[in-house]
Amino acid sequence: MLEFAAAVFFLFITPGPGVLSTAGIGSAFGARAGLSYVVGLGLGHNLVALLVITGIAAAALALPWLRTVLGLAAALYLLYLAAKIALAGSRIGFIHPEEPPGFVNGFTLQMINPKAYAVNTAIFSGFAFMPQDVTAEIALKFLIMNAVWIPIHALWLHAGVTVRRLELPPRINRIINVAMALAMLTVVALAVASQF
Repeated sequence: MLEFAAAVFFLFITPGPGVLSTAGIGSAFGARAGLSYVVGLGLGHNLVALLVITGIAAAALALPWLRTVLGLAAALYLLYLAAKIALAGSRIGFIHPEEPPGFVNGFTLQMINPKAYAVNTAIFSGFAFMPQDVTAEIALKFLIMNAVWIPIHALWLHAGVTVRRLELPPRINRIINVAMALAMLTVVALAVASQF
């Protein structure tokens, strides 16, 4: 079980769309928006886990056209979130960067986040530590997964909010927001590249 917890920790701590956008939203929009976003991410992550466990995700992703559509939707949505973070505080009308991403944005991201499906597949299909009682094992995995997921995302949000509270000059804040957005875009590029 300790090996499972360690694997979960390393799968969640590595930068992916969820943690990068959490830090970016905390930095660009503050704690309230970030917390709402993280709650959406968390519920979405647990729903993705249920889709993986029940096999619904595997059945849906077995269709190449649907996998392509979801990959494209994820890339476009991450581009949208990256733009909101990068443009926070600017006056570009079509993005509305002054409206912070919240619960719905976090939930939506997890539903189309390729890393969420890959991580949950690894978590729930591997590391069998209670083969005699699969139901209890799944329940324990959910408990451990959330016990690791919540503090990690809280730390990333805290890091973003801390940057915001430093009250850095606007130019430095803009550089930080753009850097976080570029990090998200790098993750998108890597995910798209891995599809081909």
